[in-house]
Amino acid sequence: MTLHSDAQGIDRGSGDQQTRAVLSVLGRDRKGIVASISGVLYQSDANIDDIQQTILINMFSMTMLISINEASCAFDTLSERLDKVSTELGVQIVLQRQDLFDFMYKV
Repeated sequence: MTLHSDAQGIDRGSGDQQTRAVLSVLGRDRKGIVASISGVLYQSDANIDDIQQTILINMFSMTMLISINEASCAFDTLSERLDKVSTELGVQIVLQRQDLFDFMYKV
């Protein structure tokens, strides 16, 4: 079995297109932020590959590296679902494809 990568993401050999993305969250700390976001990711068949979060006084910040199974949920569909959660929670959520994120911050 040969695994390969392309501009959109990685094919893990199962036929499913995996897109890696960076998800950033910023806003006033409150209960349920992590639960709500991870719930949307779970329902969308996305995997949390890495996560870092911090609370400074009352400001919540979280960055996730995720893999999106595009066969189950398109990137744009996940983005729309996260926009809804962003409004419900009153936090800023930004979802970017990892290749775009890497290109923007290349020195």
